[in-house]
Amino acid sequence: MAGNEWINGYLEAILVSGASAIEDSKATPIALREGGHFNPTKYFVEEVVTGVDETDLHRTWIKVVATRNTRERSSRLENMCWRIWHLARKKKQLEVEDQQRLAVRRWEREQGRRDATEDMSEDLSEGEKGETVGELLPGETPKKKFQRNSSNLEVWSDDNKEKKLYIVLISLHGLVRGENMELGRDSDTGGQVKYVVELSRALARMPGVYRVDLFTRQISSPEVDWSYGEPTEMLTVGAEDADGTDVGESSGAYIIRIPFGPRDKYLRKEVLWPHIQEFVDGALAHILNMSKPVWPYVIHGHYADAGDSAALLSGALNVPMVLTGHSLGRNKLEQLLKQGRQSKEDIDSTYKIMRRIEAEELSLDAAELVITSTKQEIDEQWGLYDGFDVKLEKVLRARARRRVNCHGRYMPRMAVIPPGMDFSNVEVQEDAPEVDGELTALASSDGSSPKAVPAIWSELMRFLTNPHKPMILALSRPDPKKNITTLLKAFGECRPLRELANLTLIMGNRDDIEEMSGGNASVLTTVLKMIDKYDLYGQVAYPKHHKQSDVPDIYRLAAKTKGVFINPALVEPFGLTLIEAAAHGLPMVATKNGGPVDIHRALNNGLLVDPHDQEQIASALLKLVSEKNLWIECRRNGWRNIHLFSWPEHCRTYLTRVAACRMRHPQWKTDTPKDEVAADDSWNDSLKDVQDMSLRLSVDGEKISLNGSLEHLAAASGEHELQDQVKHVLSRIKKPERASQDSEGGKKVVDNVPSKYPMLRRRRRLIVIALDYYDSNGAPEKKMIKIVQEIMKAVRSDSQTARFSGFALSTAMPVSETVEFMKSGKIEPSEFDALICSSGSEMYYPGTYTEEDGKLLPDPDYASHIDYHWGRDGLKNTIWKLMNTDEVKGGKSKNPSKPIEEDGKSSNAHCVSYLIKDLSKVKKVDDLRQKLRMRGLRCHPMYCRNSTRLQVIPLLASRAQALRYLFVRWRLNVTNMYVILGETGDTDYEELRSGTHKTVIMKGIVEKGSDELLRKSGSYHRDDVIPGDSPRVAYTSGEATASDIAKALQQVAKSTA
Repeated sequence: MAGNEWINGYLEAILVSGASAIEDSKATPIALREGGHFNPTKYFVEEVVTGVDETDLHRTWIKVVATRNTRERSSRLENMCWRIWHLARKKKQLEVEDQQRLAVRRWEREQGRRDATEDMSEDLSEGEKGETVGELLPGETPKKKFQRNSSNLEVWSDDNKEKKLYIVLISLHGLVRGENMELGRDSDTGGQVKYVVELSRALARMPGVYRVDLFTRQISSPEVDWSYGEPTEMLTVGAEDADGTDVGESSGAYIIRIPFGPRDKYLRKEVLWPHIQEFVDGALAHILNMSKPVWPYVIHGHYADAGDSAALLSGALNVPMVLTGHSLGRNKLEQLLKQGRQSKEDIDSTYKIMRRIEAEELSLDAAELVITSTKQEIDEQWGLYDGFDVKLEKVLRARARRRVNCHGRYMPRMAVIPPGMDFSNVEVQEDAPEVDGELTALASSDGSSPKAVPAIWSELMRFLTNPHKPMILALSRPDPKKNITTLLKAFGECRPLRELANLTLIMGNRDDIEEMSGGNASVLTTVLKMIDKYDLYGQVAYPKHHKQSDVPDIYRLAAKTKGVFINPALVEPFGLTLIEAAAHGLPMVATKNGGPVDIHRALNNGLLVDPHDQEQIASALLKLVSEKNLWIECRRNGWRNIHLFSWPEHCRTYLTRVAACRMRHPQWKTDTPKDEVAADDSWNDSLKDVQDMSLRLSVDGEKISLNGSLEHLAAASGEHELQDQVKHVLSRIKKPERASQDSEGGKKVVDNVPSKYPMLRRRRRLIVIALDYYDSNGAPEKKMIKIVQEIMKAVRSDSQTARFSGFALSTAMPVSETVEFMKSGKIEPSEFDALICSSGSEMYYPGTYTEEDGKLLPDPDYASHIDYHWGRDGLKNTIWKLMNTDEVKGGKSKNPSKPIEEDGKSSNAHCVSYLIKDLSKVKKVDDLRQKLRMRGLRCHPMYCRNSTRLQVIPLLASRAQALRYLFVRWRLNVTNMYVILGETGDTDYEELRSGTHKTVIMKGIVEKGSDELLRKSGSYHRDDVIPGDSPRVAYTSGEATASDIAKALQQVAKSTA
């Protein structure tokens, strides 16, 4: 709390004495402002208790000490003490709540491990059972430790140059560009921006990598430079093969900026959440445009928002996902709660921390690989998450190695890969007796200089009386957690250190402190006050501006003066600046919390300190600048091992780890030889006009055959050459695979050409009816038939758009019930191009994928698409246990209730459905998902059909993701889809509200949905998922006629044109 350090003494004294002592010592209030006097009691009750704001304490103290009236000043001091006591009591209360919350979480976690062990132990021998349980039980020594076996990983080498990999990186927030990065401009534009840009460049230079796209947000705002509004920016050209020929004209590394959210505003990361799905749809469109030369190899999300996006994109494209957290929400929440200044609700309101944590959990669900900078990040930060348990991960990995069934349980692999660095601009400075000639020339009084020196040197020199003294360099944002004020205090209070060295603080860029954010402004203000307090003028440099290109020169200057680099952050996730400093020959003093521990272990080029201990900081700095031999040894140690942190080494390890992931691609991609994909597509497209014609001539007069039609025409014309060409083309056309025989009747799919291509392939607009309109028993309301008919009538009333418009029905009902309901209203299923059934777990194309008797068959490609991490049997057993027992601490209740029962009619291979018998006893979606994650199970649970059903489907399946599948599979862009919803619906309703599709909401139809079962108290809010006012949303009445619906569709189409 900048400026309030003086309060610590009061707080400690009050906490030691306790509230009772304060109560006993409470003085009689003095009436000073009643009848012309101030009443402190009234002031305390009305102003302090009801509106505590600790940031105002310092200003209040200033006013108190300035009060001349002794009596009034004493009264104000008394009330300030009470105000501080109130804050201390609040802090204690939050600490107690935090301890209780952690205790409950530890118990839930242990219970989850035990449940997972019980379910999986059935497949093991007696010895293996003991071994597995032993690993999970705390306090016991396991019989065998399972070490991560990386010996079987094939290291990435130049032998992979024949590959053409397309790698997608995502980093959404902040200002991202390739040159002149504005690092430190705000809290969103920091080290992560630099890292992802340099990673993109480095990966593009690796053998076998064809293209790297770095996705970020397009910002066309007067607040920022115009370059952030450019849709594409090239970072580097593509690599060349051994013969010197280019691998492709579109190869290389690029920044791709996707517009999402308000286009004319620069948004901080906390308010980007409602627009994430809009980004996903835009990125999907770009990737599909790129898919002709190459299909994505991997999608890598950086930070929580990009991880959320990458999870949806990897699910839509069915490619592996990689995650790098950079900084984690649960870790930040724990630290803020420990400070005791804000409640959990206040923290969430400021940082949207609960939405961020859920995004990180979803990222863990979908990720194949999680890349961290340090082992500490795995154990102490990712270990806080429901979706990752270090002990359970070891057990699952051991079972996978033995090829023992894990019953659908899964944990992502964690890999420690330190960030890389570009050493091309580093000048190795050998030790020499004269290293300050340039400094002498720069500081000379006549202004002459034998050679030009960097401009930033002149900028720094103007602050320093004696620039020849060793420079202690700190480089970071002026963020409170970077702990700059403690460093300055340590320097100011250590006289020997001040006499031996100068201090340089590079704290980002600033124009006016008053225009900066609160935390940054507070730190800078405190720095200026402390410089004045300790009279450090001429000993501390703190420039207002610097360019990114100036940073190497700053390091060089510090090295020339035999200085030291320091990172005193309270917690440092990694510490890339420590690597940069070591490369330039600077020994380091760094925090012992976080990544610097691993860096110090690798380089051994400095000292680690407790960031809270200013005397330890001062002693470490003094030791390095005063002991020349130690300084030289640390410098040489840093240079000796710095290659471990080079970009080529980083990328080689990165590609090795990614290649070890379970590669997956869409079924229709892997089933077709790569060299024939483009040709076959073009041939099939060339024949679709022939299919549209009524050429249904038959050789035998009975069976319709497109092949027979063409052969007959060619033979009749006598052109044998044409006949041969036609046969050649027909032999190359991809025919649909026959579905496996049905388990009951052994029926087969009708083998004809139209079955390969649903009408969706030719649609330019799709109307998706997703009204969750059910009665109290979960049956569809009869009125739904009339609404569907009115919607169809509205679309077909416009002859210009009707011919290329199609319909899809998206519902939680199984296909049998859906078809039966439609036929009850005399609506044929063939009027729909697609049926998305069972909450998105099945996809049907009426009139296309059917049996001989007309029975609909699900899209087999979609079934394989969503099968990732689906463990149906394990989920059934676990959900039954969780739902039908009341968990209490220490065991299970004696009288278990059964609020659900299995609904076999609504279940299928990718959907487990349950009937809700007692709504008051079921767990909410986020609570159920948390418990499943703790047991290693990844899925998508939801309540539907007016809260009468619980349906659990695969992680990658949902009604919203099904629309993206249609885009990927049939190239029907999501932006050309119109989704018709009610005002509420099933618990997946929010997912259908976001994205680039158009939405028409019919008011007054769905009065009660299932959204009350979505989240428990303390979770994130709907505003964090659904954007507020959107031009993509139009409203109409539930009693709307066809003309009213047509107007709403026209309105939303025009508003987004």
